[in-house]
Amino acid sequence: MPKRVILLIIDSLMYPALEKAVSEGVAPAFQFFMEKGAVYPNVVTAFPTMSVTVDSSLLTGTYADIHRVPGLVWFHDEEKRLINYGSHVRELWKLGLLRALDDVVYRLNNEHLSQSIATIHEELAAKGKESASINALLYRGNTDHPLRLPALLTLFKPFRSCRKTKGTCLFTYGSFARLGPSNQNGHFWQKYGFNNRFSAQELVHLIRADRLPPFTIVYFPDMDKIVHKHGPMDTKGIAQTDKQLQAILHCYPSWEEALYDKCWIIMGDNGQAPIRADRKKALIDLRQLLRSYKIMALKCGVKEDDEIVLAVNERMAFIYTLNLHRVSLAKLAETLRQDGRIDVIAWLEKDAAHVISGVRSGKLTFRPNGVQTDEYGQRWDVQGDLGVLDLTASGGRISYGDYPDALARLYSSLTSHRGTFLIVSAAPGFEFIGEGSPTHVGGASHGALHRHDSLVPMIVARTDSAPKHLRVIDLKEWMLSLLEGETMQEIRESDV
Repeated sequence: MPKRVILLIIDSLMYPALEKAVSEGVAPAFQFFMEKGAVYPNVVTAFPTMSVTVDSSLLTGTYADIHRVPGLVWFHDEEKRLINYGSHVRELWKLGLLRALDDVVYRLNNEHLSQSIATIHEELAAKGKESASINALLYRGNTDHPLRLPALLTLFKPFRSCRKTKGTCLFTYGSFARLGPSNQNGHFWQKYGFNNRFSAQELVHLIRADRLPPFTIVYFPDMDKIVHKHGPMDTKGIAQTDKQLQAILHCYPSWEEALYDKCWIIMGDNGQAPIRADRKKALIDLRQLLRSYKIMALKCGVKEDDEIVLAVNERMAFIYTLNLHRVSLAKLAETLRQDGRIDVIAWLEKDAAHVISGVRSGKLTFRPNGVQTDEYGQRWDVQGDLGVLDLTASGGRISYGDYPDALARLYSSLTSHRGTFLIVSAAPGFEFIGEGSPTHVGGASHGALHRHDSLVPMIVARTDSAPKHLRVIDLKEWMLSLLEGETMQEIRESDV
């Protein structure tokens, strides 16, 4: 029997809440996997800490400077329009709902995700190995699949023709493309199948039909909304997700038999930071802070006299200047620095990143390929006030504090797409708003560079092997090595 790897991605799964849920006895399936394997509480995710960018990094093993999916919301410099994969219906409606749907349903995978880097699915297909993608936002593979659009969408001209997308051999994308014919969890009131129960039932179908390929990735989206509303320590979402994990384990005569020839990897995609309950203090209104500039209106698109475009990703934002001669990045940065809720403000000049903060004094500049080395073996030239990014240096070695892998993640974001822009990241307790942005006052939010947003847990059952570094971008190479059989001999037979 070929060895198989099953990767379960639980949106907004965080270790402190998981530990609490297990101790309270409401997560027996999570507890089973944790006891049968290794638990890594602090895996560094991608930046911005938004699912589309994280999933792109997971599939390609690169940050956004290579895979080219900068965030949930970003400005397309060539097309002169804001791309929004689904922040809030208010923003999507103003930008044009049909265009936004086309971006997320089709263009994200087939156009925006760079063709210059292969996904794990494409690499496996090139080696003659099948893979499955169940409800993952990023899924690009080598197999053409028709997208069966809901009847309502086919009333509109852009969606009347049959759209084909490049996906995995075995492919589920909500009710747009499903594997299990009896899966009844894909109605429009169930988010067209983008829910935990639908995801679990698709995996159950593969298991019971004995169709599991060497690699399967399954995305569970529901917990994100629960954490947004109730905060990072709420365990309701974990308990609900655990029930779906139990349904998967119950496919086998015993839970232990689920481990027989499979490596199970269960992980979060991003963390979430708590947001203060006082609305006036919690929300950083970029329109108000930058009111002296002409900001592009979402409904109107770019007009001749517009100076700035805002792309808000909850606790992070890109701020674009449309005319560098009229609006300098350095001047914008100094304006934003006056707000003590913004802890990272960064921009690029030639090949150097410049960083200041509304929380810490001083200025930091850095560029790659210097003589200083960080804990991941990456080389940097860092000058200025290290405290701006909570860095420490000793003997030419750089260590990270509140901003894990800050230099690589920030630099990759600054070079992730064309345009002249600032990056701003909010301190814990706060989030940005623009025109129509979602808000999570009294709950939790993500997107930022801070460790609250950036660290996720990972449970690995059925192998003693581990990735080179505990970062999302290091998982692809490691999972490929498992599938190549280079480390599977380390499986502990005593665990079964």
